[in-house]
Amino acid sequence: MKNLLLSLFLVSYLSLSAQTESYAGTYGISPENETGHVLKWTLSLKADGTFLYNFYRKLNCTSCTQENFYGKGTWKAEKNLISFSTDEKDDIDDVHTMNFNNTKARINRKSPRDISNRTTKESIIFYSSELFTIKGLELFKM
Repeated sequence: MKNLLLSLFLVSYLSLSAQTESYAGTYGISPENETGHVLKWTLSLKADGTFLYNFYRKLNCTSCTQENFYGKGTWKAEKNLISFSTDEKDDIDDVHTMNFNNTKARINRKSPRDISNRTTKESIIFYSSELFTIKGLELFKM
């Protein structure tokens, strides 16, 4: 009985960690434009359950300066949904000012049951967030 429980626990732990690692990686987007503005979003989901977010903006005007907005914290995967959280004591500082609490995203990828030749680029879409700049944002796996 003891071995059975240990085996069951080990299998469930390995399946959860394998799923988390499959989502780990860098996601981003840098749309091209003809105005000379530079916008770049980057999200790094690390296998240890932490994340780093960066939004970089350089507008093409004489009085404009470049800006960086950062966030960090932890993430958890459940099926294809990702939940983000930010510890206000450890993750918020002078540089990392964005609070990702109550932020949720969905991973889009080709289903393993889909045997067609269709290619689908893996992405993450933020569907719920208190940060208005994040909600609706889609970043593609690099």
